[in-house]
Amino acid sequence: MEPSSPRSDDWKFQRRRERLVEELRRKGITDERVLAAIGKVPRHLFVDPAFLERAYLDEALPIGLNQTISQPFTVAYQTMLLDVRKGDKILEIGAGSGYQAAVLCEMGAEVYSVERLKPLLDRTRRLLKRLGYRVRLHWGDGSLGWPAFAPYDGIVVTAGATEAPRPLLEQLRIPDEAHRGGRLVIPIGGPEGQTMTLIIRKGEDAYERRETDSFRFVPLIAES
Repeated sequence: MEPSSPRSDDWKFQRRRERLVEELRRKGITDERVLAAIGKVPRHLFVDPAFLERAYLDEALPIGLNQTISQPFTVAYQTMLLDVRKGDKILEIGAGSGYQAAVLCEMGAEVYSVERLKPLLDRTRRLLKRLGYRVRLHWGDGSLGWPAFAPYDGIVVTAGATEAPRPLLEQLRIPDEAHRGGRLVIPIGGPEGQTMTLIIRKGEDAYERRETDSFRFVPLIAES
């Protein structure tokens, strides 16, 4: 989708986005749809104003509440693994700044997002609405997913987990004649780092698992 709201000062940052896209391409992001989406989303509006001049560097930045906006390469990498198709229903675990959700919207996905930090959720909701990105947001425990809208064609987890939560696996779409199996992209590991893992649902109780590269995320916290 194309956001309907005007983006103030966006023209000043267009060239910076173009340079970021070229950097991501050099680093191995090969899905041109993902790169096109990164090239459209005004990341400078998702960062703290104190870091405005660093908005289009390929680095994570603090957004308050001990959270960060992910490094653009990480966002692009996870999105590439999701293999998003227009109209896919995607669940994001960890809304954060809203940047990942915006990228998914630009790719034509129907986006649902769960965030456990209410102040962050409220701030992100206002920003996404102002920019014209239609994202369904929910305050809750991301490890439980969002069963009300399942099944999902893709689920992306933006925090490190020690294992793939069972509820997320169960909320992936089961493949049939009209649909491929849902895809879960999740960083799995400990506090020292995680391995980005792709899990594809192949049947009622059948999953294919692929491990890729190493990353470092804040931990996925399940409410007790």
